[in-house]
Amino acid sequence: MDAAELPAELPEREAMEFDVVIVGAGPAGLAAAIRLKQLDENISVVVVEKGSEVGAHILSGAVVDPSGLDLLFPDWREEADPPLKTPVTDDRFYFLGPAGALRLPNALMPPLMSNHGAYVGSLGNVCRWLAGKAEALGVEIYPGFAAAEVLYEDGAVVGVATGDMGIGRDGAITDRFTRGMELRAKYTLFAEGARGQLSKQLIAQYGLDAGREPQKYGIGLKELWTVPAEKHRPGLVQHSFGWPLDNATGGGSFLYHMEDRQVMVGFVVHLNYANPWLAPFEEFQRFKTHPLVRETLEGGKRISYGARAITEGGYQSVPKLVFPGGALIGCAAGFVNVPRIKGSHNAVHSGLLAAEEVAKALAVGRQHDQLTGYEAGWRGSAIGRDLWKVRNAKPLWSKLGTAIGIALGGVDMWLNTLLGVSPFGTLGHGKPDSATLKPAAQAKRIDYPKPDGVVSFDRLSSVFLSNTNHEEDQPIHLKVADMALQKASELEVYGGPSARYCPAGVYEWVEEGGAPRFVINAQNCVHCKTCDIKDPNRNITWVAPEGGGGPNYPNM
Repeated sequence: MDAAELPAELPEREAMEFDVVIVGAGPAGLAAAIRLKQLDENISVVVVEKGSEVGAHILSGAVVDPSGLDLLFPDWREEADPPLKTPVTDDRFYFLGPAGALRLPNALMPPLMSNHGAYVGSLGNVCRWLAGKAEALGVEIYPGFAAAEVLYEDGAVVGVATGDMGIGRDGAITDRFTRGMELRAKYTLFAEGARGQLSKQLIAQYGLDAGREPQKYGIGLKELWTVPAEKHRPGLVQHSFGWPLDNATGGGSFLYHMEDRQVMVGFVVHLNYANPWLAPFEEFQRFKTHPLVRETLEGGKRISYGARAITEGGYQSVPKLVFPGGALIGCAAGFVNVPRIKGSHNAVHSGLLAAEEVAKALAVGRQHDQLTGYEAGWRGSAIGRDLWKVRNAKPLWSKLGTAIGIALGGVDMWLNTLLGVSPFGTLGHGKPDSATLKPAAQAKRIDYPKPDGVVSFDRLSSVFLSNTNHEEDQPIHLKVADMALQKASELEVYGGPSARYCPAGVYEWVEEGGAPRFVINAQNCVHCKTCDIKDPNRNITWVAPEGGGGPNYPNM
């Protein structure tokens, strides 16, 4: 909650001093922590993580490019229990129609689209493995504590404060109140993932996005299934685009077979879609009824469900990464390669690059200044080379539609790979995703089929499988700045799209006394951040609830 709403008298926060504070125990944050300790075991490092445990909030496909992991631990494959066990054995691309599928020849795909050498696995479990390695090196990891405030002194970031716990829904202190902690550091690295609360504030505070294209996003929805043994093909990686989305709406799917008869199925909708009646969750459920997908899932059991925003702006949308006292790393910086549907490798690479610059600075007694080497070096690194080749794929898709956009994007990637040039130069993205919706009256309603309970399901049963839990007596962590604007614009102009773009049933418009009322079911929130991105008035802000709240993803 806002500081102005807190009681006037609060006890002083306790403070702890470290060389480096890292916000977020994802692949970027953990890679940075490990590299710092590998470079100098005497550097004190703490990682603060809002999930109840490391990996609880990690959601990704995932086909993992191991290039970053190889730099961090070259012998990881030889370990008794490696974090990735299933190499990709079969790589398939399909264009879907309502009832059929056209397989695209692998030979047409640019080399960077090949998943040869990659692994199918759970990124959450990779992070749990990395956390064990970090702790063995002496890194302190505090799960269940949400970083809620950036600490500044003399214009520089000097650390973060974790959120207070035990404040009631009405803003009053309860008998379970615990004051947050100040974690102070010479350098603070922000690895919050896509649309992180503090990263968003830092970008605004320091104008880090000046001269950059607006960041773009997608919403990724994923389920984990166990399937019958006869349908299980470990190492099969299947991607598709087309149905059920129309040509003007970007997105696609994945279906990955990992070990132990488990299959990961997911769907991504680009959040620059225009039709306010579109519901990404319903499109995902409809997608699973396609014969190509139903055949695998039918007879299986759905184990888990989750959703998460994905950064999609790429090379031209990466903000300035450094500011006095710290840096953005991983998806907080926007390092996802959209055509490859991969970001964890670049997240690890960015953690390594930032850690190396921090270690150099600490070695000569610097603190609270800008890590200029990290900012100057990333575009010439493996990250920059990866993103440069695909920089026009998303803009072409958005401007020209799926069929022509993907075809031209493929040609552009080939030219960038073979000749290092593009006839398009570097294209812009245009509008932010919050500005792309048409008024409801100008858009076609979409009638979605009822779930069949076999391969398609409703929102609430899905949220149940995400193991989402929040302390009920706490301030609502989804902040609506102007409730009158929400009614006058979000509902009356755009038809209440929040009830559809949210994949967890958080938002509802209900009739009460003959008038509509905006209901926020905050306990359902899976922390995907879609509302913070897609609300047409930027009227909803996601902030961290009490630490430990949110989903608890197993094996996702």
